[in-house]
Amino acid sequence: MQLIPSIDLRGGHCVRLLKGDFDAETRYDLDPRALLDRYRSLGAAWLHVVDLDGARDGQLANRALLLQLAGQDAVRLQVGGGIRSAAVVEDLLGHGVARVAVGSAAVENVAEVGRWIRHYGPERICLAFDVLHDAAGTPRLRTRGWREASPLSLWEAIALYEPLGLRHVLCTDIDRDGALAGPNLALYREAFRRHPHIQWQASGGVSGAPDLGALAALGIAAAISGKALLEQRMQPEELRPFLPNA
Repeated sequence: MQLIPSIDLRGGHCVRLLKGDFDAETRYDLDPRALLDRYRSLGAAWLHVVDLDGARDGQLANRALLLQLAGQDAVRLQVGGGIRSAAVVEDLLGHGVARVAVGSAAVENVAEVGRWIRHYGPERICLAFDVLHDAAGTPRLRTRGWREASPLSLWEAIALYEPLGLRHVLCTDIDRDGALAGPNLALYREAFRRHPHIQWQASGGVSGAPDLGALAALGIAAAISGKALLEQRMQPEELRPFLPNA
């Protein structure tokens, strides 16, 4: 399993939200380019970058900064937030982004996103499914910057895309995101049990190196971490087993 550091952008600034709430924002006095350099020096091979303005409003608002980050060669970028048209996918992939993470569009337009997977290949399209658990414990999808509920469960959404060659899924437990409360291991255990061929990326709740070890033990391919890394809650020596270039 590898660790993928995450940077969330809002208005060009590096921020974190608590449980997806745009009114519960923490802004960090860190330049995203300097942050990329920090993660590169630690040994990260990938960086996950989210345009939060795009996730909320439906169009990229931090494009220039995203392309600057993608312009370096050492760390590959996976970019999400506001990717809802073929033109945006083409633009990002054509300007150095290695993989796009598609959220709302993957829920609302399965046929179109399926065409993207077939056209660009399953290594370049990741589906980003954000979930909240209902009263029965079923992970239900949320869209539009986590503001709108979908009747689809995570498992139903995966079933729609499996015949299309789906390979990468980033699954965020919204209740854990930014809370440093530990990842939802039961969710990811069930995800791997149901779909072991998918390269699962677990997002939400990572607070320290023991969380990374627990996810690795489940067979998860990657762990996304934002706040814990931003606040340097893990020491470099603890991270080395999970960073390919360390």
